[in-house]
Amino acid sequence: MISPLNALLGMFSRDIGIDLGTANTLVMVEGEGIVINEPSVVAIDKRSRRVLAIGSEAKKMVGRTPANIIAVRPLRDGVISDFDITEKMLVYFIKKVHERSFSPLPKPRVVVGIPSGVTEVEKRAVHDATISAGARECYLIEEPMAAAIGAGLPVTASIGSMIVDIGGGTTEVAVLSLGGIVVARSLRVAGDEMDEAIIDYARKRYSLAIGERMAEQLKHEIGSAFPLDVELTMAMRGRSLLTGLPQSVEVSSIEIRDALSSPVQTIVDVVKDAIDDTPPELVADLMEHGITLAGGGALLRGIAQRLEQETKIDVKVAKHPMACVARGAGLVLEDLDNLAPVLASTQRAALATGGR
Repeated sequence: MISPLNALLGMFSRDIGIDLGTANTLVMVEGEGIVINEPSVVAIDKRSRRVLAIGSEAKKMVGRTPANIIAVRPLRDGVISDFDITEKMLVYFIKKVHERSFSPLPKPRVVVGIPSGVTEVEKRAVHDATISAGARECYLIEEPMAAAIGAGLPVTASIGSMIVDIGGGTTEVAVLSLGGIVVARSLRVAGDEMDEAIIDYARKRYSLAIGERMAEQLKHEIGSAFPLDVELTMAMRGRSLLTGLPQSVEVSSIEIRDALSSPVQTIVDVVKDAIDDTPPELVADLMEHGITLAGGGALLRGIAQRLEQETKIDVKVAKHPMACVARGAGLVLEDLDNLAPVLASTQRAALATGGR
């Protein structure tokens, strides 16, 4: 149960749900929806470690900074790799939410999505960084559960639901029922590995060095996991490894699909493995209700068709898939008493004693 003081503060604070992603951070404010969607990138001075830019401004600097400035991503594979920089990033986003108000507000309660496979040490790092960034209370929720809630799946019902959340650093696969995760897989192969696969393909096939931004653009514009009705082409620009000079090569969606084949197949295999471990009664539910895709990776062309072909189960992409985790975290805050069981296990005891 929530203490009377916390309940009173909750009436006036702008409680928020955060999807602290490897590629992007999304923030949902109770009653307002998604108010922030910015890259999880921080530009810092290499010598002094002073923060120069965060979010969208920092993302513009990636690959274009002078020697004394580095653009870093403080989260890798869905977990904190640089605690201090992550804390500064959280301070920036929480402050940005409060700056949208015309009057001082109490510190917010915050629910943060975390990968299902993280350790207790990693959970504590996220919790401590959020409290240090200015949260009154911090609750953790496993990302597949948050994504399922955000996608509108009946996670507390006695039927099985399956969510596949393909983010930047991790792919989370889970079968849920009665407010709990029955089967879970957390795979550190996702959007980042897809970008790396395109970079590797360009180097091996065309002796062309391309950057992360170019690889990401190719993935978004012509990338696919399943043959397209009309195949696409795009100019791939970089530096020739043979001459050292700028070079542009026209590549097709067929080539990019070939480049992406290994990470896509890895994701397909882990989904099939999760289904194989699912109790028969819940598999019957999945056959009736299908599989839901969330996360930025769900926007890859043909990924739903590829999974349908491989699993023989209907697959649909959630509405606004990138926002599912943040929306789910925010919805938990709106009904914290009833949805307390869906929080990460280490949070339940604290919630039962009033959040102390």
